[in-house]
Amino acid sequence: MSKFLIKSIGNALNATSLVSSQYASKKALSLFATPRKGRYSENQEAIVNSAKFEELQYENLKIATYRWKGTGKTILLAHGWESNASRWNYLLDALKAENYNIITLDAPAHGHSESRQFNAILYSEFINVVAQKFQPEVILGHSVGGMATVFCQYKYKIPSVKKVVLLGSPAHFTGVFARYKSMMGYNRRISNGMEKLVQERYNKPTDYFSAANFTKDFDIDGLIIHDKKDRVIPYEDALLFDKKFKNSELITTEGFGHSLIDASLTPKIVEFING
Repeated sequence: MSKFLIKSIGNALNATSLVSSQYASKKALSLFATPRKGRYSENQEAIVNSAKFEELQYENLKIATYRWKGTGKTILLAHGWESNASRWNYLLDALKAENYNIITLDAPAHGHSESRQFNAILYSEFINVVAQKFQPEVILGHSVGGMATVFCQYKYKIPSVKKVVLLGSPAHFTGVFARYKSMMGYNRRISNGMEKLVQERYNKPTDYFSAANFTKDFDIDGLIIHDKKDRVIPYEDALLFDKKFKNSELITTEGFGHSLIDASLTPKIVEFING
């Protein structure tokens, strides 16, 4: 989406808020939760076609899962915003070489999973359903997939999970929310209205949903990988995780961007899993 279009939408909703701030706030929150991409292309389909496909269920929503069977540790992979399970293609060969039992899923409103909208809380419920089914020992989460993984483990304390890998993950929801509102140029009416809607929907303020704070209570091991020049999630988020997550290690990169797709990181991830 171009900057001109973004600002145009923001200005239109700001104008609408003068008539009905509630309506404008609902539209702004809906836009925030609606991915523009993340469904499969033909090339991406080819990546997951080699896996065993299975649909699970959360409430009335289908969860698409993919499994490459192995006899080693069970590893669950959770992708980020506007992506799908195929994003792990760069890691699959290395994980298969370790004979891991590899599970990945499509997030809500992504890939072949259902839902009209996406948020990290709903995603955490999807992850919990998959984790209860397959009992992973390690979960890798990229970006908001890492945040949702933390939300899931904080709420459900899944006994099988011993380690998590957080790749370019946001440390708190307030930062993600603030960057969205700033990008769109929303006025105070919409900004306050969105905060109120979150409070009403989840009975918690936005600052409650701090993945970094949640890790303070973890008795599992963590590997945090973040690029200093990440333009999507600031490097400061990694430092906050590192400060709060007592049993964690931080690997800092420079030049890999938000995706963190680089072959040099794979041995470090495998070493952490096996350690």
